[in-house]
Amino acid sequence: MPMAAHPPRVATAADLARIAQFNRTETPFPDNVTLQALIEAQLDRHFDRTAVICDHDSVLGVPSLTYAQLNGKVNQLAHVLRAAGVGPGHIVALLVERSFAMIVGILGILKAGGAYLPISPDNPPDRISYLLKDGGVTVLLVQNKTADRIAFRGRIINLDDPDVYRASTANPAIVNTPRDLAYVIYTSGSTGKPKGVMIEHRSLVNRLHWMQHAYPIDHRDVILQKTPYYFDVSVWELFWWALQGATLCFLVPGGERNPLAIVETIDTHHVSVMHFVPSMLNVFLEYLDGKPAGVVNRLASVRRVFASGEALTPSHVRKFNDIWGSKTGTRLTNLYGPTEATVDVSYFDCPPHNDFDIIPIGRPIHNITLSIIRDGRSMAIGEPGELCIAGIGLARGYLNNAALTDEKFTDNPANPGERVYRTGDIARWLPDGNIEYLGREDHQVKIRGLRIELGEIENTIREYPGISDCVAVVKQYSDTIILIVAYVVCKSDLEMAGLKHFLKQHLPDYMIPNRFERIDAIPVTPSGKADRKALPEPLMRVGR
Repeated sequence: MPMAAHPPRVATAADLARIAQFNRTETPFPDNVTLQALIEAQLDRHFDRTAVICDHDSVLGVPSLTYAQLNGKVNQLAHVLRAAGVGPGHIVALLVERSFAMIVGILGILKAGGAYLPISPDNPPDRISYLLKDGGVTVLLVQNKTADRIAFRGRIINLDDPDVYRASTANPAIVNTPRDLAYVIYTSGSTGKPKGVMIEHRSLVNRLHWMQHAYPIDHRDVILQKTPYYFDVSVWELFWWALQGATLCFLVPGGERNPLAIVETIDTHHVSVMHFVPSMLNVFLEYLDGKPAGVVNRLASVRRVFASGEALTPSHVRKFNDIWGSKTGTRLTNLYGPTEATVDVSYFDCPPHNDFDIIPIGRPIHNITLSIIRDGRSMAIGEPGELCIAGIGLARGYLNNAALTDEKFTDNPANPGERVYRTGDIARWLPDGNIEYLGREDHQVKIRGLRIELGEIENTIREYPGISDCVAVVKQYSDTIILIVAYVVCKSDLEMAGLKHFLKQHLPDYMIPNRFERIDAIPVTPSGKADRKALPEPLMRVGR
């Protein structure tokens, strides 16, 4: 969204004083311990309680594991990994579906002292190879279903192989410090290659500690793990339960796109906390709308739904209140944050009534401060600018990319000496201390919560023989119909089928354009940039 046309109002002394109050978030948290130390304390306390439910996974012959059973398997794997040389600073990749193997693998990597790198089994081989190479990965964890997806010269450990679990079940000695890496998650890169975001233990511990303070759970809660694990929202789903003696329930792979599967899992396992990307929440609510009251009543165990990954609109919230919240008392909370700042940095509890005009992204969480900057200066309350983040949640940076790290993680021009992450999001302070999200200032988009750099799509398409130029845009026709359209300047005899096959080898499925439009030339603005507004409207025909 473009900045306001009128001259920007810079923050006055009074504005700065109020903004400082909004940012008073300093809160003690366990900053001297690692994530696995906090988890181990609960594993010992709740040894006979159900830890993980995964009734679609038949490998172990059981539908669930207790804390003691899970801890034993995790420790056995951790000893194997440590014997393979895994320790602080080592990145271990996983190529798995939602399963017992996923949680055993992730916790085993952390207990060995390494950082986990989640990779989608649906990625094309070229992309998987790039992530493994860029991550410096020497150990890859797979399962039976994914073991043949990639040729890898390092060590491959099949988590479904019983022989992996022969080592000691005792907790390995903790060798990490809070400043060690906990995970690396890759996001779409505008230059054509994904970039790995490095998150340390202390950042993750702070984020989870805040969530427990704001929205307490206990041993009676069941958290649904439905977010793909290569998307950073999965991080709190995967760990929060284990810090409080609660239970984790894995949705069947692909079930996040199946409303009936979600309803049945919630009902069967009494799920109490879950997450939706707003567009998928909308699909779920449309499924519920018009169904008999008994269907919504099957969701009565859910106390809280968190939404993040895309802008949550007033229409989403009204629909939630009308169809779900008003029937069961379930509350909806809007979270906001980039991968570069440990999942989320702000929160807003949506009203249970429908008397509102906007849904803000909310206030900063513990030990995070937010700034609205334009032209190097803090903006007045109500004025738009770039949202910049400071505090404990900031990533170490991008793996093997010092130049991009220095570009995105900079000194705060309005508060020299403070390290900030420049989000590229346009936002403004509201008078009540909440922040309103106004849009992007670049060509990054989110579709169903997955971050997509249109530049990565364009650069990949330009590599195909016969194409001289390309511009990609997103067209949103409704809450559920969101298309990526690629406008290509190419030879007249270019075979589109060949281009699509090429893209499937280099991009994940969700980044492959839905429509390709041939044009003679890319329209440009007077400054010489691609004029996206002048591109012709594509024919409304969905398909690959």
